[in-house]
Amino acid sequence: MDIKAKIEEAVEKIKADPSIAAEFEKEPVKALEKILGTDLPDDKIQPVIDGIKAKISADSVKDKLGGLFGGLKK
Repeated sequence: MDIKAKIEEAVEKIKADPSIAAEFEKEPVKALEKILGTDLPDDKIQPVIDGIKAKISADSVKDKLGGLFGGLKK
């Protein structure tokens, strides 16, 4: 399993669907297992959950900064 690809997939699904986002916030393990379609031990899935939370947080900050400065230029 490509963890980075799974994190990206989960982030996109969570950001696109408010009901999945709410479920992820309330019960991240169950929500992620539903998104990935697999049942994993909590100790194996926790690093993926941490990665998803970090990615969502980073994307949120980037979006806010882009709005403040009219978009980030490369």
